[in-house]
Amino acid sequence: MILTVTLNTALDITYRVRSLRPHASHRVSEVTERPGGKGVNVARVLAALGHEVTVTGFTGGATGRVVQEKLASVPGVVDALVPVAGPTRRTIAVVDGQTGDTTQLNEPGPTVTPSEWSAFQEAYEHLLASASAVALCGSLPPGVPVGAYAGLVRTARSSGIPVLLDTSGEPLRRGVAARPDIIKPNADELAELTGSHDPLRATQDARRRGAGAVVASLGPRGLLAATRDGRWHATPPAPVRGNPTGAGDSAVAGLLSGLTEHLPWPARLARAVTLSAATVVSPAAGEFDLTTYKALLGQVVVDAA
Repeated sequence: MILTVTLNTALDITYRVRSLRPHASHRVSEVTERPGGKGVNVARVLAALGHEVTVTGFTGGATGRVVQEKLASVPGVVDALVPVAGPTRRTIAVVDGQTGDTTQLNEPGPTVTPSEWSAFQEAYEHLLASASAVALCGSLPPGVPVGAYAGLVRTARSSGIPVLLDTSGEPLRRGVAARPDIIKPNADELAELTGSHDPLRATQDARRRGAGAVVASLGPRGLLAATRDGRWHATPPAPVRGNPTGAGDSAVAGLLSGLTEHLPWPARLARAVTLSAATVVSPAAGEFDLTTYKALLGQVVVDAA
């Protein structure tokens, strides 16, 4: 079982409009709602790839109940979310039908009390007993200590469970020091962590800070990886248009599935890039277009960096 942790779960709401214009009223042509947050998106993609996956994190209020109701209908995903008193957040994505651009609005999430955080840590340790790998994903809700991911990384490592960390800012900086097996920042997050805007130099610096492997998302230019086994740059065969929300989460799913299947790094990166591209052309985060995935998988170029 692969365990994904989403401390700040969400109800992802996507609106599609013909053209998004500031200071104007818009008629929404389509609305979709999905259980969300980065780790939930990762879990959905992993399940679609045939992996057993369990999601944990926090859920609360009416929005949290909707998230759990919708999660129950996702085949292959087990709900192990921990209840809190505060309401689960909503994220709003508005997709411009003419340009394909997406405007994102993210609520902060519920305030987690010390007792709720302790309850989560107990649940997490219990779930690790049957986990083959762990993904720690996304932002921290208010009330959760800024060093939370560092502690969760150490707990997983003490149990011998490989752990991937996908977050940003101070939680990432502290989490890297706990020596996760993989981190997956985007270019901006990597530059903030290391102070370097040269991706190759920055990935190497992030490894020196404690990460076993660093896989940096470069947007349309694919993924750059620095690992113990070497450095690679994986690029899609052609740019794809669509909604990029969740593309990085699909890349995480590709990396985790490749890890648990013991694939070599080039194959893991090719899968991650292909899933990311197939998610851009999909209508909602946490899903990927199977036809695009199959068409592109053999066309990703992975070169030594």
